[in-house]
Amino acid sequence: MQACHEEPDTAMPTVDDVLEQVGEFGCFQKQAFLTLCLLSVAFAPIYVGIVFLGFTPDHRCLSPGVAELSQRCGWSLEEELNYTVPGHQGAGRAFTRQCRRFEVDWNQSALGCADPLARLATNRSHLPLAPCQHGWLYDWPGSSIVTEFNLVCDDSWKVDVFQSCVNVGFFLGSLGVGYVADRFGRKLCLLVTTLISAVSGVLMAFAPNYPSMLFFRLVQGLVTKGSWTSGYTLITEFVGSGYRRTVAILYQMAFAVGLVLLAGVAYAIPHWRWLQLAVSLPTLLCVLYYWCVPESPRWLLSQKRNTQAISIMGHIAQKNGKLPPANLKMLSLEEDVTEKLSPSFADLFRTPCLRKYTFILMYLWFTSAVLYQGLIMHVGATGVNLYLDFFYSALVEFPASFLILLTIDRVGRLYPLAVANLVAGAACFLMIFISHDLYWLNLVVTCIGRMGITIVFEMVCLVNAELYPTFIRNLGMMVCSSLCDVGGIITPFIVFRLMEVWQALPLILFAVFGLVAGGMTLFLPETKGIALPETIEDAENLQRKAKPKENMIYLQIQTSESVVPKEKCLTGDQLAEE
Repeated sequence: MQACHEEPDTAMPTVDDVLEQVGEFGCFQKQAFLTLCLLSVAFAPIYVGIVFLGFTPDHRCLSPGVAELSQRCGWSLEEELNYTVPGHQGAGRAFTRQCRRFEVDWNQSALGCADPLARLATNRSHLPLAPCQHGWLYDWPGSSIVTEFNLVCDDSWKVDVFQSCVNVGFFLGSLGVGYVADRFGRKLCLLVTTLISAVSGVLMAFAPNYPSMLFFRLVQGLVTKGSWTSGYTLITEFVGSGYRRTVAILYQMAFAVGLVLLAGVAYAIPHWRWLQLAVSLPTLLCVLYYWCVPESPRWLLSQKRNTQAISIMGHIAQKNGKLPPANLKMLSLEEDVTEKLSPSFADLFRTPCLRKYTFILMYLWFTSAVLYQGLIMHVGATGVNLYLDFFYSALVEFPASFLILLTIDRVGRLYPLAVANLVAGAACFLMIFISHDLYWLNLVVTCIGRMGITIVFEMVCLVNAELYPTFIRNLGMMVCSSLCDVGGIITPFIVFRLMEVWQALPLILFAVFGLVAGGMTLFLPETKGIALPETIEDAENLQRKAKPKENMIYLQIQTSESVVPKEKCLTGDQLAEE
C-alpha cells in the first residue's frame, strides 16, 4: 500500500462555479430580485385580506318602523338601541343583541317615546324574541362581504368557509403546481399562475353572489401560492450560495411590505369590491416577467437543456459586466449526470435522509401556520382599532427579518430556527397566565410570539429550499408547505371551538406545537455555506457535509487479485490505522 497525493482532474464547471466568476449578486440578480419581490407583496392581500374583506362590524336586526319611531321621538342612537335592541345593556349577551329582535310591531301608534315597550310588558325579558327576518343594520360606514351578503348569526360560518377556501386552494395547488414548476419550468409556471390569479381576483370583485365569490376565491388559492413559490425558487437559484439566504429573507420581507400597504389601502378604500380591485389589478403587470425574467439555468441543466442554460449564464455575465469563463460551454449540473432527471413524489421519501427531512419540514410548516394565524386572530379579538392593530402587528415582521439577517451567517440556520420555535411556544404558554385586563402586556407577549413564528416562517422556506436537490426542489417546497395550508384551514376552528370549552385551551395547544417544533428542528442538518444539492446523493450527504471537514489523503491500493489500482479516500486517523 502506497500513499500518494493526486491532483484531481479538471472538473466541468457547475452553476455555482460560474456564478462566482460572473457575479453572485450583480446587476442581473438585483434586477430580477426587485422584480420578483412584487409577487411577494401581492401575495399578502390574498393570504390575510380576509381581515378587511370579511370584517364583521357591530350589527343588529333591522326592525321595520324603528327608524320612523326614532325620528319622531328624537332619540339619540344610544337611546334607540336601549329601547329597541334586546340585551343591549346586558353583559355577555352579544348573540342576543346582534341576532334577535323583539317580536313587536313598531309601526303601531300606541307606542310612546319615553319607554315604548312599557305598555306591552312590565319586564322586557318577558317579551318574545324572534330571529332577524328583515336583514341587519351595521354600525360601519364601509362595506365587506359580511355586510353585503349578511354573513352573520346563523350564516356567520360562511366567513370561515371563505377563508378556508383559499387555504384549500393552496393545499390542492401545492401538489399540482409544484410538479408543473419542476416538470415544465419555473418561468412558465410563474407566468400562468400569476395571470390566473390576477384574473380570478378581478372577477371576484364583480361576483354577484356568495357561491360565485367562493368559486373565484378557490381558483385564486389554487394558483397564487404556486406563483409565490416559483418566484422564491427562481431568485434563490439565480444567486450564488453566499447570497441565497439574504435574498430569501428579503423576498419574504416583501410580504411584510405588502401587509403594511394593505393596511393603508384598506383604510383609504373601506369598500370591499373596490379594495379587491385595487389589490388585484396591479398583479396583471406581472405578465411582463416574460421579457424580464429568464428560466432558471439550474432547472435547464436538470432537464439536459445545456445549450439554453449556457446562453442564460452568458446573458447574466453580460448584465453583470463580466466576461464569461472560458470553460462555460462545459457547464453541467454534475459530472456524472447522464440521464434527464424527472421529478417524482416518491423521491421525497425514497432515501432515509430525504424521508426524515420531509416529515420534519411538514410538521414545521404546519406549526408555523397554526401559530402565525392563531396569534393574528388573538390580536384581532383583543384589538380596538382594526387598521392600527393590523398595522402594528405587521411592523413586527420587519425586526424579525433583520434579526435573521444578523444571525444566520454567524450562527447558521439550525439554531435560530429552533430558538424561534421555542420563543413562539413559550410566549403562547405565558399568555395563559396573563389577565385579559392587562391589554398591553398581552399585546407585547403576543407580538414576541408573532416575531418568533415569523422567523420560523421565513427560515423554514430557506431551509426547505436548501435540503432538496434541484430536480425536486420546487416539488419538495410545495408538498411540505402544503401542511401550512392544512394548518390554515383548521386554525379558525382550533381557536374559536376550543375557546368555547376553555379560553386558554388554544394557547396550550399552540405552546405544545411550538415547543415540539423547536426540538424536532435539531434533527435537520446545518446548511450554512453548503452548495445547493443537485442530486439525491448530494442531499443524502448533507448531514456529513455539515460536520467539520477533515484533510483527505488519496491512497492507491493494489490488491493481489487485480493489478488495476483502486482509489480510496481516507482521513488522517484512518491512514494511521492502515
